[in-house]
Amino acid sequence: MSVKDCGHHEDRKKIIIKRIIAGVLAFIVLVLLTILIIWAVLKPSKPSFVLQDATLYSFNLTTPAQLTSIFQVTVQARNPNDKIGIYYDKLDTYASYHDQQITLPTSIPPTYQDTKGMNIWSPFLQGQSVPIAPYIGAQISQQMEMQNVQLLIKMDGRVRWRVGSFISGPYRIHVKCQAFIPLGNSDFGVSVGRNAVKYQLIQGCSVSV
Repeated sequence: MSVKDCGHHEDRKKIIIKRIIAGVLAFIVLVLLTILIIWAVLKPSKPSFVLQDATLYSFNLTTPAQLTSIFQVTVQARNPNDKIGIYYDKLDTYASYHDQQITLPTSIPPTYQDTKGMNIWSPFLQGQSVPIAPYIGAQISQQMEMQNVQLLIKMDGRVRWRVGSFISGPYRIHVKCQAFIPLGNSDFGVSVGRNAVKYQLIQGCSVSV
């Protein structure tokens, strides 16, 4: 084989490789464009959350500034989409006060929420002798005297969207629910057991995805 034939063979090989790469890139672009068009047509909406109630078993402030709290919350999650399902791969629930976490996170079991579906979760939240800043302890003490403790129930995790057989990558989800608890006010709570009082809240939550 002559040198000229070898050069022609190498050029042809490079052309074939370039065509293969161009074909693969065109296919990827087409797939991404199709997904984008479907996404734009479906217009997915983020799920909505409602904090329904809170049952307090213990909420004690000790000196030095330490807080022990044990309670259960009921949270409703609804999927407003009629063509998109939601996978909740991870969802941790905990309580905070003035941006300070006061309970350990409780994990919600991974679940799939169908189109227009609804789930209700009732996680237990607990924090034993959690150290808090002195000024936060003073604020909690004052609110307890006023019988109106303002907590924030947070849920952090990951979700994925499902459209037919297509499943998206993971997205971060953050849920914040204001919980205004009339602690010690028997007019607003219902006794559901020894030292346990249930408070109806029905409070909408902010959701970011």
